[in-house]
Amino acid sequence: MKRIELLAAVSVATMALSTPAIAKQKDATYVMVNEEMGVPVFPHDITDKPYKIVGVVTAGVRKATIFSKEPSQKKIYAEIWERGEKLGADAVIGAKYGDSHVTALSWGNTKAGGVAIKFLTAEEIAAGAKGDTLEGFNPEAWSGKKM
Repeated sequence: MKRIELLAAVSVATMALSTPAIAKQKDATYVMVNEEMGVPVFPHDITDKPYKIVGVVTAGVRKATIFSKEPSQKKIYAEIWERGEKLGADAVIGAKYGDSHVTALSWGNTKAGGVAIKFLTAEEIAAGAKGDTLEGFNPEAWSGKKM
């Protein structure tokens, strides 16, 4: 009987710990969102809202086995967004990724990256702050990493 009670307690605790992560994903609200991908990651520049560049994000998405499918664009964008979110970004723009390559440590690794941005507030715009653009921006110079 005690074994069943212990198992029930562990099950309830596991569900309680995993529920906030699920709720966070469903209730996430973004300033902008790429409707097709479900996250605020875009392959192009955003020209209708002023922003400042927060940093460059890079990600490597691996295949589990040699027989696994290539990572989808949605999975790659989710990985890029995870890193942008850690920088406090509102979106990631200029997202790009290449083909996967077999390495010594994985059956296939797809390198991806983009530029994390934070949108200017109404107060910053009123104060005369100028937004950044991707035109002429060199991500390698900013991060030291090749995208």
